[in-house]
Amino acid sequence: MTLTAPDFYTALAAQLARRPLNIAVIVGNRGFFPKHLVTTGRETILQVLEQAGMKAIILDASATAYGAVESLKEAQATAEFFRAHRDEIDGVLVTLPNFGDERAIANTLRYADLNVPVLIHAFPDDAGRMTIADRRDSFCGKMSVCNNLRQYGIKYTLTSLHTVDPASESFANDLQRFGQICRVVKGMRRARLGVIGARPEAFKTVRFSEKLLERAGISVDTLDLSEVFGRIERLSDDDPAVAARIARIERYARTADVPQQALIKMGKLGAVMDRWMEDNALDATAIQCWTSMEEYFGVVPCTVMSMASNGLMPSACETDIAGTAAMLALALASGKPSALVDWNNNYGNDPNKGVVFHCSNLPKDVFVDEIPVMHYQEIIAGTVGRDSTYGTIYGRVSKNPFTYLRISTDDIEGRIIAYVGEGVFTDDPIDTFGGYGVVEVPRFQELLAYICEHGYEHHVTINQARVASAIDEAFNKYLGWATHHHK
Repeated sequence: MTLTAPDFYTALAAQLARRPLNIAVIVGNRGFFPKHLVTTGRETILQVLEQAGMKAIILDASATAYGAVESLKEAQATAEFFRAHRDEIDGVLVTLPNFGDERAIANTLRYADLNVPVLIHAFPDDAGRMTIADRRDSFCGKMSVCNNLRQYGIKYTLTSLHTVDPASESFANDLQRFGQICRVVKGMRRARLGVIGARPEAFKTVRFSEKLLERAGISVDTLDLSEVFGRIERLSDDDPAVAARIARIERYARTADVPQQALIKMGKLGAVMDRWMEDNALDATAIQCWTSMEEYFGVVPCTVMSMASNGLMPSACETDIAGTAAMLALALASGKPSALVDWNNNYGNDPNKGVVFHCSNLPKDVFVDEIPVMHYQEIIAGTVGRDSTYGTIYGRVSKNPFTYLRISTDDIEGRIIAYVGEGVFTDDPIDTFGGYGVVEVPRFQELLAYICEHGYEHHVTINQARVASAIDEAFNKYLGWATHHHK
């Protein structure tokens, strides 16, 4: 069945949020340690992965001794099996029910050449069962595995505890974080971003290097605003795609005070964007808004962008494609919508609090109100008139923990850089307009100084989840992007 544009858009969002991770599993073994621990350990780890909603990709238990990897032949067979499933595999879990053979594990990963995140897990010993019949020595074996992987140049991730019971909450948290890392790494290495319109003349702060992004696996497609307006002109007001878009808009926001003609324009813009994203398999977008859209078309694109971001297909304003990339990374990690905001104001005299703001295209799920209000853009209205600026989404960001992230292309050094950290949105009193919130960030003044000293943009991405640690590891270790983790 061919999907219509709105169906395609919804289906992609659902796929991003719900697709189970496929984890290749390597069970380590060393001959003179208890074999029954390998058999039960394999069974336990597969049960835990299933409970976590992850699909295990593992060679049949009968293909190797005890369903584990110890010899060179077993490493080769396991690697061949993994290569056959290369396109499915998001990450690798190495589990050690006993000491394990570090050479076989390293060889398996080298021969498979998957280039995905690797999590190293070791079972804990029972202090009451330390005889030759039950002793694991996984504690020691994990160090040997890591030593060999470092020699082989294979990057890996550690559990928070050196040895950990797979059935514990600690390991459940490790798996969750590892899943976030896997999603970010895989998603960013093949991301496709779209830019609509030229960079607003006054916004040199959002310039970026397409070549640095392409080198990292992130492709950027462009579409001129004239082409968008031309495609819109060919749509009738009663086109089914336009009508479907308007219906979605009216369910998404309160539009009672918005002129019908403005809603029709938004419906047409949304329909054109949906089709363009489908045709080019785009994951996220950035759009010019100041002020060509308002002067020559007569609405702001904020509602259309808000709906895209809320559907986990982020959309940033002012053609900030590096900001779009950060929005996508956070959405991949958390499965929640991201927003692009300004670090905008101090909050009184509190050095650890500030105000974030945009005017606004924030996704509705971040707001206090379940159904936000659509309004006109009060800032731009002063120059182009109120009737040409309908489509903003007003609301206050709800009280919640959040992760902030900024990606930038450092053309001077020829690399991608970033900073990441966590804070909380508060319910401190404030009376303003647009999309806004009061934030509290530990050592906020130090962060602001870091941003200014390193020439970062005033835009920052926020996401109401705690995923800074996963972003830090994904970017620094697996993507090779120099990332500052502010704590």
